[in-house]
This record gives sequence, C-alpha cells and structure tokens, in this order.
Amino acid sequence: MIEWNRSETLPLAKHTCTQCHGLGLYAGRAGRAAPCHCVFRAIFRACYSRFQFCATKEKHMSKVTIERIGGPQGRFIWGRKDEEYVADFCLVSRRALDGEEYRIFKFHYLLGADWRLCCRQLKLDRGSFFHMLYRIEQKLGRTFRELQPYSLYPLDEYFHGTSRQEPVAPTQPPSQVLRFPIRPIPMPQEALAALAA
Repeated sequence: MIEWNRSETLPLAKHTCTQCHGLGLYAGRAGRAAPCHCVFRAIFRACYSRFQFCATKEKHMSKVTIERIGGPQGRFIWGRKDEEYVADFCLVSRRALDGEEYRIFKFHYLLGADWRLCCRQLKLDRGSFFHMLYRIEQKLGRTFRELQPYSLYPLDEYFHGTSRQEPVAPTQPPSQVLRFPIRPIPMPQEALAALAA
C-alpha cells in the first residue's frame, strides 16, 4: 500500500467534488485519510489519454530507448516504451476487471463505441452504463497508481525512469576530511586609507 498525501491528490481532485470538496482526500475508515474517487478517475483519464496517444501514433515515429535497471551498478536494457505502455495498459486492465466490467471497458475504451451502441449491445440503460464506467475508472485508477513494483502512474516515472537516487556515502569519515584554514586576504594600503577616511 502506498501512502497518499495531499500534495499528490490536490492537483488531481475535481474542484466541484461533493465528497472531498476539491482537496483529494477525505476522512475514511478509522479516521484515516483516503483518496477520493475523483482522484482515481483523474489518474485513469491521464493514463487513458497517454494510451490513446501511444496507440494512434505513427509507427515510424516510435523509438527505441535505453534505460538502466537495478540501481547505479545495474545493467542497461533496450525497450520500446510506447508499445510496452500499450501492452501494460491492456494487460493490467484485463487482470483488474471482472468479466462484465471488461466487456464494457473493451467496447467503450478500447474499441471506441459510444454510449448508445454500448447500451444497445450490452442491453443496459444509460444510467447503469455510466455508473459502471465510473466504477471502472475508479478501480483502474487505483490499480494503475498502486501497482507494484512499477506503476503506470505517474507517467513521467514510467517513461523516463524514477528520478529518486540514493545518496552517495562519503568515502572518508568526517573526522578525516581535510579542512583548510581561512586566512584573511591582505588589502592594499590605498584601500585601507580609503576605509579609514
């Protein structure tokens, strides 16, 4: 479980949300702060927007990138991040959703059918269809953020690697670090006379 904080949820929260009032967190069970459903929907929509961009981009524009895995002494691997993201988005969604939810997800989000066609095909009324969409977005938004060891959100960490680096320990203990004495710089006689005047 990741620890949610206000600095992460506040930019994602919907300002008109009646549950969190635009703060992104609300008092959950046992008085603990829990992220609001509007935050999960915003995470899903950001990931879905990137999925659409990667899936519809011209294939000749795709590029191979190299990244380091396993820390500073790790190894380098080659990858095609756009194609990997599309595959991860589809596979994680398939695993997180049950059968009926995945059918709606596939028709509406992957195949691009509008709500009228989905309601007719799945034999649902409009209200039930949109409630199901909100539940799907909430479930997948939480899953995309809390996925371990590598989450799909934040997108910059997925595409560019984590920017968190472990601090480098000094090679010498602090007692053995060389210290140079500070000596005053001698001033010319003209400058001293100007200061005295």
